[in-house]
Amino acid sequence: MPEQYLTVARAGAHETEINRSRFLCALAPCATEEEAREFVARVRAEHPSASHNCFAYVIGADASVQKASDDGEPGGTAGTPMLQMLLRREVRYVAAVVTRYYGGVKLGAGGLIRAYGGVVGEALDAVGTRARRRFRLATVTVGHQRAGKLENDLRATGRTVRGVRYAEAVALDIALPDADVETFRGWLADATAGTAVLELGDEAYGDA
Repeated sequence: MPEQYLTVARAGAHETEINRSRFLCALAPCATEEEAREFVARVRAEHPSASHNCFAYVIGADASVQKASDDGEPGGTAGTPMLQMLLRREVRYVAAVVTRYYGGVKLGAGGLIRAYGGVVGEALDAVGTRARRRFRLATVTVGHQRAGKLENDLRATGRTVRGVRYAEAVALDIALPDADVETFRGWLADATAGTAVLELGDEAYGDA
């Protein structure tokens, strides 16, 4: 798993006109391939009279799922340059749909490749991206008398506290960079006089 990846900051759209053809690129973050397909279908439904609704999406921090469609444009002139732009910009968990309204002037293969790839790049600039970093989820269990100070200390040192659960002891759910786990063990022992228990969980991605 990569240490981090980029994704789009939000759903959004960007439009440009090239030789009287309108190119409207819609972008959305998508957690799964199913979400990506649903987004493509939604955009297509919003533009039933468009000449083409071409798409590309990349799912997985390691870009394990990659799909693209030219939707009737000459092979390799729409979906592929869109996908290449997403990969070149290193964005993941994202779907892009470029809706084209033909303006009567043919662009040629080179023109189409530049148009479809270019509008995706412009849309990424307009919408913005954010980094997602790999973390190790963990739970710290500690007595009630130390819990409040420990939570404050965790936040003060920039560590992510995802939740706090109260029972016979207090469980604090945290997220740590993998490289910080052993350092954190030592810090936790010092901060709680060795009374806290650290339990490591799965890996996940969160805002960097």
